[in-house]
Amino acid sequence: LLGAEKFRQGTDLYFSRHDGQAVTIDEFLSAMASVSGRNLSQFRYWYTQAGTPLLRVRSEYNATEKTLRLSVEQSCPATPESSHKEPFHIPLAVSLLGATGGELSVCLRDSVDNAQHKEHLLEVRDRMQQFVFEGVTEKPVLSLLRGFSAPVKLDYPYTADELAFLMSHDSDGFNRWEAAQQLGVQVLQKLVEKVLQKQTLTLDSKLVAAFRVLLLDETLDPAMVALMLELPSENYLAEVAVVANPVAIHQARQFARTALAHELRHALETVYHRHQPPATYQPIAEAIAHRSLKNTALSYLTLLNEKATAQLALDQYNNAANMTDASASLQALLNCDADFVTAVREKALRIFYRRWQHEPLAVNLWLQWQATCSLAGALERVKALLQHEAFDIRNPNKVRAVIGVFCSQNLVHFHAEDGSGYQFLADKVIELDAINPQIAARLLSPLTRWQKLPAANQEKMRGELQRILRSGQLSPDVYEVVSKSVSGSDANGAAVMA
Repeated sequence: LLGAEKFRQGTDLYFSRHDGQAVTIDEFLSAMASVSGRNLSQFRYWYTQAGTPLLRVRSEYNATEKTLRLSVEQSCPATPESSHKEPFHIPLAVSLLGATGGELSVCLRDSVDNAQHKEHLLEVRDRMQQFVFEGVTEKPVLSLLRGFSAPVKLDYPYTADELAFLMSHDSDGFNRWEAAQQLGVQVLQKLVEKVLQKQTLTLDSKLVAAFRVLLLDETLDPAMVALMLELPSENYLAEVAVVANPVAIHQARQFARTALAHELRHALETVYHRHQPPATYQPIAEAIAHRSLKNTALSYLTLLNEKATAQLALDQYNNAANMTDASASLQALLNCDADFVTAVREKALRIFYRRWQHEPLAVNLWLQWQATCSLAGALERVKALLQHEAFDIRNPNKVRAVIGVFCSQNLVHFHAEDGSGYQFLADKVIELDAINPQIAARLLSPLTRWQKLPAANQEKMRGELQRILRSGQLSPDVYEVVSKSVSGSDANGAAVMA
């Protein structure tokens, strides 16, 4: 809102006025108001009102008048302390992209300078506002909330074609990544529905094409490309679903990743070899970016379950000069579902443990990678880890690395149809309650979030919660979480998945 220069002046004034004093946000806003001459009283609502605002944006293009009308409505959900929220002062950065992907130079009607700009910062102050852009010579694709200009949720009806366009052309890194996530959600939600309806799965060609553009564009930041190639997580897909079916979500996402690996094999192999790091390890941003993209490509290639691609992971593991490459290749081998990898995988795990067994953080990661492995037999592997010399149920970090990670991140096996994952967690909570009630209570979170799942899962999860209640004398920590969940909400009053 103030610009970099005025903001720096404001911070300088703030420190000159209050260095060494105990002050509040009011003094900070006062300094900003002093240097800018602006009234920031409405902006103060960001600090006095709870909740995350929602911006509902709609657009209407008039080819005859060459205008684009943007309608913006803001709202904020009720929170325990208040159901009525005053409008926030929200900075909304916007660009209009033309057919070639460049930002169009347009005017904002009734703006201060009435000049053409490629990016406009709209100040949303009312519950409903309209903004009109003039001189719009073609129907644009909107790039909204550029640079994440405000911590809000955005509701705009992007089509799959528009999201793919933004992924390929938007100059704003945040919006490019956000478009990739939104397109991924759209594609995966359709696949989940097909899984539930037992229909044949096919991957949307728009997602394949958009990923191919990312892989082939050598001008892009490798770190950004690596992030954009990651499909939305299973936890996030469960969070945005009306009814979350963890098994269907896993099947859909795994199908999409494997299909992408098949469709883009050549491009992935090219990227993997192109981004090999120099022989000498360098802890610098450029080298980190190259390793990130290379290892993302490797994670896709090993899904092909072929000896050639598995050999890439094995060679990288054997020759790794840093923990990043060693861990990435080991995780790739752990999730490669091919018979010829089994012996190699077990040997690699033993070698890693022998090398790093005296480094607690490395051992915790070693435990986590195995707990999150989505291949068949996950619960049996986790139970075996509990018997390993590296595990100690009295060590909270070890408990979180195995039990906590399995139950909160390995959704397809925790939510197994037979309820074995729920029974396992309930057993461990009962055991831990006598050792460390605080850890036991925190571990319960995945079991308490039953309300968003299918009825069959709900019944099994509530059954295990009731079994915990009947198990005997519970600590106050565990009793509070379980009793609240059984009565209809989790300890935070939420009804969402872990």
